[in-house]
Amino acid sequence: MTVLFIIFGILMIACGFSCMFTPLYTFLRMEYFIVILMLVFGIVGIIKSIAGKRFGVSFVFDILSVILGIVLLVFPGTLLFAESVSLIITAIWIMMMGIVTIFDSIKYTKPLGGGMWILQLIFGILAILIGAYSFFNPLLLAISFGIMIGIFFIETGFTLMFSGAMIKD
Repeated sequence: MTVLFIIFGILMIACGFSCMFTPLYTFLRMEYFIVILMLVFGIVGIIKSIAGKRFGVSFVFDILSVILGIVLLVFPGTLLFAESVSLIITAIWIMMMGIVTIFDSIKYTKPLGGGMWILQLIFGILAILIGAYSFFNPLLLAISFGIMIGIFFIETGFTLMFSGAMIKD
């Protein structure tokens, strides 16, 4: 299980660098990057919840992420609609993921010990700040979308790797 999380984390980090180095392409194809992010994050989160037998807020959020990702991928009409409001949807989703990450970091304070939970807390706070920035400045987000979503992919990749390190196989 730990290896799976580390592999997903590395893939997310690689995707993040790809987004950062090709920001225009990322903006023009952002709906696919968002769908990939929702599906990977949701699937890994569901696996983590089932493995840890924790079925709280993050489990519900993970299921909703997978459902929304599948709906956006399978029904082209919803993907076209999502393109028109994708900046707002993305901003709200990033803020919600940041909140869930903060809850997870607080929940894992004792099991992790050390400073691993602090890193996860910082990543959650960064996700909320990026999401709030995106929500209140959608035009600026459109211009800097590739870089911002790349940073978010990298942050999510590290979160997945830290989550993998927390799981006791």
